[in-house]
Amino acid sequence: MRETGQEETSANTRKITWLEKFLAAIEEFGNKLPDPLTLFFILALLVIAISAIAASVGLSVVHPGNGKAIAAISLLTPDSIRKIFTQAVKNFVEFPPLGTVLVAMLGVGVAEATGLLAALLREVVMITPRKLIAPTVIFAGVMANVASDAGYVVLVPLGAVIFLAFGRHPLAGLAAAFAGVAGGFSANLLISTLDPLLAGLTQTAAQLIKPEYQVNATANYYFMAVSTFLITLIGWLICEKIVEPRLGIYTGEVDIEMEEVSARERKALRWAGYAFLAFVAFILALLIPPQGILRDPEKFTIIPSPFIEGIVFIIALGFLIPGIIYGKVAGTIENDKDVAKALGNSMSSMGYYIALAFFAAQFISYFAWSNLGIIVAVKGADFLKATGITGPPLLILFILVSVLIDMFIGSASAKWAIMAPIFVPMFMLLGYSPELVQAAYRIGDSTTNIITPLMPYFPVVVAFGQKYDRNLGIGTLISLMLPYSIAFLMAWSLLFVIWFVLDLPLGPGAGMRL
Repeated sequence: MRETGQEETSANTRKITWLEKFLAAIEEFGNKLPDPLTLFFILALLVIAISAIAASVGLSVVHPGNGKAIAAISLLTPDSIRKIFTQAVKNFVEFPPLGTVLVAMLGVGVAEATGLLAALLREVVMITPRKLIAPTVIFAGVMANVASDAGYVVLVPLGAVIFLAFGRHPLAGLAAAFAGVAGGFSANLLISTLDPLLAGLTQTAAQLIKPEYQVNATANYYFMAVSTFLITLIGWLICEKIVEPRLGIYTGEVDIEMEEVSARERKALRWAGYAFLAFVAFILALLIPPQGILRDPEKFTIIPSPFIEGIVFIIALGFLIPGIIYGKVAGTIENDKDVAKALGNSMSSMGYYIALAFFAAQFISYFAWSNLGIIVAVKGADFLKATGITGPPLLILFILVSVLIDMFIGSASAKWAIMAPIFVPMFMLLGYSPELVQAAYRIGDSTTNIITPLMPYFPVVVAFGQKYDRNLGIGTLISLMLPYSIAFLMAWSLLFVIWFVLDLPLGPGAGMRL
């Protein structure tokens, strides 16, 4: 793509490639799929129907762990129907990701409402040299996912403004930020709200095989921390060598100067930093001593320990305390009523997720009650064993399956809620750990976010981009993001294979194999 404004390269006259036609077809098909909430409702009904059919034909398998026969159980029997009605509330309340995500979002919501997150991102990018602005924006995007969706509404438009302020093409900045936030959605140097959410779903699926199995929020931490630098490096190369040269020199009408962090905001950031360091010191004081309070009370280990079990609450406090201090110094909050309002607003923004969780919880429970999950896992494991596909080829195949599904279902938790009950037990029966399966899924899920119009924030990014190019559409944005998607998928998968071959731990206490 040459200079913006040249007729032969405009979004209206540029020749549509076969790839864009293919993606347009995917978009058209994907838009015909029901909302994820409705999808879980339909899937729950399908499980009920399929369980009745499976039970009527006597479908069963032998559990490879204990040698016991496991038969399909119909959910249309009187006892099962009574169970569906009486256990609905319990299924919802005990849905593992529900409480963890809501608690974490309490702290994040306050940090976002007070302006801490936005000011922190602006401060990071404003002190960066021009040559390093691209990797800084991408890195900030990756790190922004610790605050769930905040990066989409804060950093993506900010990326365009930053590039324009440095005399570079704003769409290149927008694409770089979007690549970091969405393409590197699972990578981070910190534990994000996604970690406990996915871990809860993984644990529920793993317990279909081993009822006592526990999956911690830190299950993929080592791998995702290293992935942060990989995504930043690959994204930097794609931005500098492919995307920005293709865009050319920006000649649009928008001329924005970067708004610097004010003296009051900088003072607030400083005090928020002091508060965060004090909080970290407090947690370390409870954890580091050999008999620390947050260690296991009997074995005095860190893994497992109350620290690991309470990591979600710790994350919430890690955002809440600095957020309150920032807001007080910056003047964005005056009293406890403002804090309470921010907490309430953070929960109100989770309304859709709460509704989605109800139906997802029913579907997962029905799947477990019917024994269909174990039966599919055993049958699938037997098939995979028969094919002889194991190791890296099997893992790459699973990553590609995740990529394909991500093109049609945007929500990471919605997809994993569907996939985990099938694939986690299946891989466990092949000797692979649930943490390994979760890590593979996260690669496929993240790398496709930036090219699927079904991702909830995709049209929002299009709207951000149209500020700088009125003709920018979905196809144009996909064409900008496709190089990132392909490069991320290839590089990340290669890192995963190397990690697997070297048999490195994925996270604290999380190995590759059972």
